[in-house]
Amino acid sequence: MILSLFMRSSSPIMRQDASLAKERLVQGIALALLLLMGAFVIAGPSGLIAWTENQHLLEERNAKLADLRLTRDHLKNRVGLLDQNHVDPDLAGELLRSNLNVARPDEMVMLINK
Repeated sequence: MILSLFMRSSSPIMRQDASLAKERLVQGIALALLLLMGAFVIAGPSGLIAWTENQHLLEERNAKLADLRLTRDHLKNRVGLLDQNHVDPDLAGELLRSNLNVARPDEMVMLINK
């Protein structure tokens, strides 16, 4: 009988210990998940560190894009000057002389090293 009273009185304490351990386990898992989420916010693929790197890449690419636009505009101008219906005579002469090495008898060709 004394043994049964002892078992009855210790049973609720053991249940409290079990529920307390279960609660601590749940809290530990929740804390670990929050820390993991915080690590992803700082160092994840779209985190703060990656964001500053992406900003730097965006600035570089915008500068390259501006340079490519200037080159495109220059080439667009050259193509416009070589229109089939109206060719710019100066550009046509320049291209003939540079590509085909053509010169008139009264011209002198001087090579300049660049």
